[in-house]
Amino acid sequence: MRISGFDYQRVTVADDVALNVAVGGSGPPIVLLHGFPQTHLMWRHVAADLAADHTVICPDLRGYGASDKPVDPTGQAYAKRVMAADVVAAARALGHSRFALAGHDRGALVAIRAGLDHPDAVSHLASLDVLPTLDMWDVLHGVTAAVAFHLYLMAQPPGLAETLIGNAPDEFFGHFLDIWAQNPELFPAEIRAAYLQASREAVPSIVADYRASANIDVEHDTVDREAGNRLRMPVTVLQQDWGAALGYEAAQRWEAWAADLEHRTVSSGHFMAEESPAEVVEALRALLSR
Repeated sequence: MRISGFDYQRVTVADDVALNVAVGGSGPPIVLLHGFPQTHLMWRHVAADLAADHTVICPDLRGYGASDKPVDPTGQAYAKRVMAADVVAAARALGHSRFALAGHDRGALVAIRAGLDHPDAVSHLASLDVLPTLDMWDVLHGVTAAVAFHLYLMAQPPGLAETLIGNAPDEFFGHFLDIWAQNPELFPAEIRAAYLQASREAVPSIVADYRASANIDVEHDTVDREAGNRLRMPVTVLQQDWGAALGYEAAQRWEAWAADLEHRTVSSGHFMAEESPAEVVEALRALLSR
């Protein structure tokens, strides 16, 4: 499936990796990064609106969708630092050395790393419904951590998660599409089928992406935290109110990472770009005006 009105191309970002990228519109560039268990299609509503006055770039992340999936069970090839470099390389290949960047879920972790590693390339940054990696692990504790069982499963050494998920991929990935959406009928049948097929074909690389977040991503973020490195661009965070259940203050967590921060608690479910696209567009346009 494709985003209507967008052109598609494969963009080489590393020696062994090309990304599937949808591009539409014209004007100042903004890159939109998808989350789990989705592809670039999650941005279809938001992208169509922003394309009225922006060049909108929607890649499938490495390891997802129709992008290349290098084999690396350790997760080193799926470090957010590596995936962030992919995004910067893709934008440059399309003629944009500086761009706004928005990410949801896994894509938000890539966006955060891009903002930290490439501050001259990222003009504005938006994060949808995720905490930075170190904070995510910090706030998960006790029985409430059961909501994030998949993080712990995919953090295990290579083999177990790939086997378990690979034997029931539709049940595994479909579980998150069902429980993270406020409306279980959020996804049209063809969109749900596209997400499940893409995830089914990417089990090893998706697991490697999550394994990186329990290992090398923690190392990279720890270095930044200890050095006091922060996001230097305007940042907008849209987040569900997880704090009441998990016992933390989300805005305070984010303030440690971003000096110019707008933190909004939203009423939609996790898949806010599909559940409440108008709210997401409004927040992104407000961010871009800062």
